[in-house]
Parts: sequence; structure tokens; C-alpha cells
Amino acid sequence: MEQANVKSVGIIGAGRIGQAMARIARRAGRAVVIANSRGPESLRSVVEALGHGVSAGTVEEAEAADIVVVAVMWPDVPKAVAGLPWAGKIVIDPTNDFDPSDLDGRTSSEVVADLVAPARVVKTANNLAADVLGSDPHQAGGQRVMFLSGDDSDAKSEVGGLFVDAGYFVIDLGGLREGGQMQQVGAPLAGQNLIRLP
Repeated sequence: MEQANVKSVGIIGAGRIGQAMARIARRAGRAVVIANSRGPESLRSVVEALGHGVSAGTVEEAEAADIVVVAVMWPDVPKAVAGLPWAGKIVIDPTNDFDPSDLDGRTSSEVVADLVAPARVVKTANNLAADVLGSDPHQAGGQRVMFLSGDDSDAKSEVGGLFVDAGYFVIDLGGLREGGQMQQVGAPLAGQNLIRLP
């Protein structure tokens, strides 16, 4: 049974990663609003497949949630987040820039943080393929590991709690820059599907 203080999750982007994040949020007992650029009517079959607790909304309705996931392809991030009121929000960044040479030495999440300022950004959920990300994290008698990084401890606590409630074992990699450097494409943790055994 869901508690009154459970944080809602809005997801901007209804592709494979967005749907995987919706499954995680539902497994954690959160209400979910999922949105795309084509409008709620285009998401009827997606919402039916995701099941109870997931509703289709506008991008603005998804952004109004307590925690917002920006689940679009990297080139689409600036357009997807432009003009939204990000003050007071926690943003999950699961995106991957597959050509980090265009970042001028920054991590992709530092760029995202600028785009959604003054929201508090947490980098997570970018190291697993969508089918693995959305599957049951209880595997081989243990728990799938989820890495996260960010510069705000309260935001990391909220996001970490979401994944813990969904069954993941969470590892905090530190700040957005140093953690992001370990998580981004080509880094040691990219693509790692690790299971923590008891």
C-alpha cells in the first residue's frame, strides 16, 4: 500500500529507458507520469503496458513531479528541458553522450545540470541496457548494483531511496564530476551489470 509521503516520479521521454524507469518507480511504489513530445494521447498503449500507477501526461505535468527523469536521447536533451520551471526539482540524468569529445572536458551530467539549473541533478541508470534496467534487480540470490553521483546529498538520498525501494543495491560515487567521470561512456563503470551477493 502506497504511503501519503511517497514521492511522485515524472518521466520526460517514453522510449525504452523512460519505460524502464517507469517500471523501477512502480516497483518502488511511486506514482508515475510519463510524457513525450507528441502528447498524452500517443502514449495510450505504453501506459496500458506499464500498468497501474502510471499515467500519461504533458511534459509540464511530468516536470511537476517530485523527481523528474530526463529520459531522451542525448542530442534531444536541450529541447526537452527548455523553458520548464526547474527550481526545487530533483532531476535524474540517465543519458549517455556517445561522443564525449564534444563536452570540452566536462561530464555530460555537468552539461545537463546547467540546462536544468537550479534543479539538483543525480546521474544514475545510464550504465545498463534498458531491458536489464527495467527487469527485476533481484538476481542470482543478490541485488543488481546501481551507481549514482551528484553534488546534493539530499537529492542523492531521495534518488537512492527510490532505487533501494525498487530492490537495487546503491553505490554513491561522489560528486557529479568525479562520479560522472566513472559512469560515462568509455569509463570503467559504463556497461557494468554487477550483482551484490549477500
